[in-house]
Parts: sequence; structure tokens; C-alpha cells
Amino acid sequence: MTDSLPFIVDARPDAVMAYRGAQPIHVAEFLGDVASLAARLPDHRHVINLCIDRYRFTVAFAAALMREQISLLLPNETSDLIEAVAADYPDLYCLTDSSFRHAAIPCVDYPDSVERPAMSADRLHFPETQPAALVFTSGSTGRPVPNLKKWGSLVRSARAAGDSFNVGNLAGAVLLATVPQQHMYGFESTVLLALQHGLAIHGGRPFFPADICAYLDELPRPRVLVTTPIHLRALVAEPGAVLPAVDFLLSAAAPLTPQLAIEAEARFHAPLYEIYGCSEAGQVASRRTTQTDEWRCFKDIALRQDDQGTWASGKVIAADVLLQDVIELRGGDCFLLHGRTKDMVNVAGKRNSLVHLTHHLNSIPGVRDGVFMMPEDDGEAVTRLIAFVVAPGLTADAIMSALRQRIDAAFLPRPLCLVDCLPRNATGKLPHAALTKLAAEFAGK
Repeated sequence: MTDSLPFIVDARPDAVMAYRGAQPIHVAEFLGDVASLAARLPDHRHVINLCIDRYRFTVAFAAALMREQISLLLPNETSDLIEAVAADYPDLYCLTDSSFRHAAIPCVDYPDSVERPAMSADRLHFPETQPAALVFTSGSTGRPVPNLKKWGSLVRSARAAGDSFNVGNLAGAVLLATVPQQHMYGFESTVLLALQHGLAIHGGRPFFPADICAYLDELPRPRVLVTTPIHLRALVAEPGAVLPAVDFLLSAAAPLTPQLAIEAEARFHAPLYEIYGCSEAGQVASRRTTQTDEWRCFKDIALRQDDQGTWASGKVIAADVLLQDVIELRGGDCFLLHGRTKDMVNVAGKRNSLVHLTHHLNSIPGVRDGVFMMPEDDGEAVTRLIAFVVAPGLTADAIMSALRQRIDAAFLPRPLCLVDCLPRNATGKLPHAALTKLAAEFAGK
């Protein structure tokens, strides 16, 4: 008989499992919401869970599991992607708590108010082998690709991460996040991490620094902030601003600079950890950036290398995954990360990584955001690196001068383009298509 694993570890009826605003929601209320919603769901096999409210998303995910439905977690809701997944999954419907509508799929509204029938937490135990979610890649290197996640691997991955971070010491803490739960990082670190370690999920997703601080201020300690480098950079941008203390900081989506990690820890008075992973494998490793450059794999995950690259395997990974990064194994379960495989560039016989170059660009004082990219080779001219930079108060000449002190002259960008903002998605990533469009706009000027 297949073993089953609980949806929520701390299932005491009076335990606080979520907050909406400053209002706590107890496990008994959550179970009632799940039972009510599960009874309302249409009889389909696949559902796109587009609930913006993180609590409602969690209720919907649990209800879908009860109905043995697989939740599709998409990186965006563009018409092209919706039409593509609708063609691939003809029994698809969408569950939403917003005004989202699309002609290609039927949409069901999350109910504003429902009766909460009593339900035992035992109803929310699911077989390890039950298909739970299809998590799509971000599309930063092309069209988003689905990855099937079974309930057992999701639970074991969340438990391994939490054990690594010792979040058991923060039992009862409320977890606030700036990232969407539809992305693998947000799904694992803002929903599953909380459910499997007795933390409380916060329903909101603040974006602007003032809103993030206001949300934190109204929540009790201990509290956790799950975020990205782009949000951290915005939060520490005002040197004199007092940031609310938290008890734990977690970041992913792009590597942090040591300078930003040091400042974030000092300003929030909390340890900051980064997660390395991908949609295909899930979370793979972590590091405390202020203390080491090395990443350490989570429990039961191992890396090996061959002529194709670096492979991740383990109990929480359904099949061996070829990682799309240049990795230097350091013995045991540790490694260094040198950038994406596709990010390696060769200029004048010299090799470098776009991630490495971007790291140096963002380390320049006054640069709020920046990225290097290699445009498509049109075969008609020598292809030059381009850099897009958000740096109010700095000139292009000043930034170039600072770059000359940091990188080989062969990799200096030509041109360096000053912009108001970069076209990042909700998780802080830069989709390849958006960067290509930005480059085309500058080329046409």
C-alpha cells in the first residue's frame, strides 16, 4: 500500500496556519474552506490555480488534491501561453480570485464567502505517488516547459529545506513573501515550507518597499520574509530608512551580491539564506551568502558530472535532471556556481559568464538594477555585449569607468543603455523574449 503524507503538519484545530492582513486563520477554518471548495470544483483533471491571495491559493491546491486534480502553475497569464496549455490539456479549467477571463478555457471564481463544514485533517493525507502539480519553467530561455511533481517529492523537498534552515526553531512564525506562489520557488518556499514546518502563510504579496514594511509591522514575531534580490535591493535603497526586524530572510531567482547580502542582514537583523534550484529539479542547495560562496546540497540530493554537464539526483527528484548551469564541484555535497550554461560567452578568445558580468555591474554603488546580454548573431556584424542599467544619478561614462575596474576590457558592453526599469516578471527574472524586445528597441533608435 502506498504511504500517505499530510498536507499540513501542525493540524491542531486551534493552530494558526495563515493570516489575511493581520487576521489569523486557524486550521479548523482552513479545513472548512477546503471542504467547501472541493465540493464546488468541476469534474476536470487539470486546473490552473491563478489565485493571487496566497491563502486562497493554498485552499484551492488542497481542494484540487482532494478531487485528484493536477494544478498547473504557470509563470504568466499571457494569451499565447494560456492558448498553448489549453490545447495540450483539453479538460483544463481555471480557478481564480481575480477578474481573469480567457476564451480558451472555462473559469471558476473562488467564492467570496462559504459555509465551513467540519472536516477532519485526516482527509488531507495524500499518497506519495499522487500527481500534484505541473510546474512550468519561467521561460527565461524559451517557451515554458511543464514538470510533473508528485505529492511525496514535494513534501520531502520542503522538509529537507526546512531542516537545513532549522525553521523548526521558528514554529508558529508567519511567512510573508513578495514572490508569486505559481513559480517553483514561491510554491516551495512560501506554501509547502510553511505547511510542512508549522509556519503560518500570509495571504498577501506586497511589492513596493513601503508596503512590505507595512505588512511586516502589523505581524507578530517571529516572522519570515521570502523575497528576491530585486526586492531586497529596493528595500535597502534608502540608507536611513528603518526596516522592520525579521527572524529569517530567504532569497532566490538570481544570485545575490555579497554587498547586498551583508547590508540586508544588517538592516533586517536576521540571517539571510539563498536557494539554488530550478523548476525541473526543485530546490537543490542553499548558502548563507555573507559567510561563503559555496552552495551545499539539501539532504538526499547528489550532484555528478559527465561530458554533458552536471546532473542532480535524489529521493525528491523524479528522474536525474541535467542542470543548466556551469558548476564546480568542491567535494562532498558542496559546489560553486559559475553561471548558466547558455550564458557563457566567448569574446576575442576569452570566456566569461553573463551572470558573472551582471554580478559586477550590480556591485557598482548607485546601480539599482542591471543586466548583460548577448544579442542574437545576425551574421552581418561582430556581435557585441549589451548592458541595460537602472542607475538614477549616474552617467553611462561613470558606469563604464567603474566596470573597467572590475572586468576585462573585452567584455565591456557596447552599448551600455540607461533605462528606467528592466522588464522583470513577478519572480524578478528577465524573460529572454522581453530582453530581446528591449534590445531591438534600442537598436532601432
